[in-house]
Amino acid sequence: MASYTTLRLILGDQLNLQHSWLKQVDDAVLYVLMEIEPESAYVTHHIQKIIGIFGAMRQFETQLASEGHATCYYNITDQHNQQSFAKNLDVLIKEHSIQNFEYQLPDEYRLDQLLQNYSTTLSIASKAVDTEHFYTKREDLRDFFQHRKTSIMEPFYRSMRQKHGILMDGADPIGGSWNYDKENRKKLPKKHTVAPPYLLKQDVSLIYQDIQAANLNFIGNIDTNAFVWPMNRKDALAALEDFLVRMLPYFGLYQDAMHQEYWSLYHSRLSFSLNIKLISPNEVILAVEQVYKENEQVNIAQAEGFIRQILGWREFMRGIYWREMPDYQNLNKLNAKRPLPAYFWDGKTKMNCLQKSIQQSLDFAYAHHIQRLMVTGNFCLLTGIKPSEVDKWYLGIYIDAFEWVEITNTRGMSQFADGGIIATKPYCASANYINKMGNYCQNCHYDKKEKIGEKACPFNALYWNFIHQHADLLQSNPRMGMVYRIWEKFSSEEQNVILQQALKYLNHIEHL
Repeated sequence: MASYTTLRLILGDQLNLQHSWLKQVDDAVLYVLMEIEPESAYVTHHIQKIIGIFGAMRQFETQLASEGHATCYYNITDQHNQQSFAKNLDVLIKEHSIQNFEYQLPDEYRLDQLLQNYSTTLSIASKAVDTEHFYTKREDLRDFFQHRKTSIMEPFYRSMRQKHGILMDGADPIGGSWNYDKENRKKLPKKHTVAPPYLLKQDVSLIYQDIQAANLNFIGNIDTNAFVWPMNRKDALAALEDFLVRMLPYFGLYQDAMHQEYWSLYHSRLSFSLNIKLISPNEVILAVEQVYKENEQVNIAQAEGFIRQILGWREFMRGIYWREMPDYQNLNKLNAKRPLPAYFWDGKTKMNCLQKSIQQSLDFAYAHHIQRLMVTGNFCLLTGIKPSEVDKWYLGIYIDAFEWVEITNTRGMSQFADGGIIATKPYCASANYINKMGNYCQNCHYDKKEKIGEKACPFNALYWNFIHQHADLLQSNPRMGMVYRIWEKFSSEEQNVILQQALKYLNHIEHL
């Protein structure tokens, strides 16, 4: 049995070949990666998510071994795999006479606590190091907002642009404005054709067989002969290059658009590769900035609109997560109690926008941010679904969902369950917004224009019911004042009819 001085644990979302750990081969170091049942079972995950992570871990370990690093890999079906980080690590420490245990700081609070607690049980030295992936440290956002009354992303985002010199002209933003969000909200034109997305076609049947043999529960659909998501750095970089050439010129314009014929539109679909660290946010942002400087088709609104999502929003949400956890996971300021409807698991609903967004999520383990926020998220907000159930659904169904980025987006941005820590107002809307940004309403069972009646779109009555139900909390919100003034213009009779319509929908929510 080989003897090593140091044992280093690499988690399934820490597949960073550029990490300083790996710059040189050290024969005294053993790297371990584990596929274990608890990490697949704490929520019910999409089959493509489990396969994507397992496949990327396996290819990462193969890459490390080919470069001369000593590795140990626990397959989900290995007989000696005790399906526990602690138990497997204990065996390795004993077998290889390990003197030092090291790990990279987890991105999830749950795993951070688990590994901290495990380290305290050891009689050998232990150390946690940075993942060397993000622009910020865990505590940076907390420190930035320490003396500010509110935690709004915009000043944080501007400081990030200045600090890292991204899209800057000296001390000023290129183009004269910091944010071009108003130019990022266009609906896809009727005769506009979107080119087919760049998709891999990988055979993952062996991984699928292992998952079945291990009896792991999962949701969603998959073609095991044509898996589309990158599972190594080379493929992730190829996906980035395709986005830069074909998609970026239109991304900013149509990033909020929805269309039932195009599941990914001009979105990069790089979030999975980023979140398991096959590629870094810095190299993605620098590549986008370079294309902006060289390609006349990419204007400042396109480049800034994309960079803001990563340099601003992604880093901001992670900072909020580490500032607010663990209390954040229990917040429910709107006192939402209703269970998640069954059609979130099978897509069988007459609401076309909801059906298309859910079915797409089941088929691809993906939906873009407006589908998540303003269709499925909006519906859950208006109907008062328990935040814990919303969290579990989003965390399980999306391939790019890891708690540090998922819970802040769902419980905060989408469900307003944090009472305004992240969003300055609830992101709620009637059918008008959904129709404005896409074509889901064209062939729906319901009528987008109607508030009452058998064919009235549920979003309409549910929207006004939400406004009415939460007046005590929201009426004083400056950004909600106009909405309440409109509601007050309805007669008492009109209000009652709308509220009764909403109550009917809520009482029959499983049949919408």
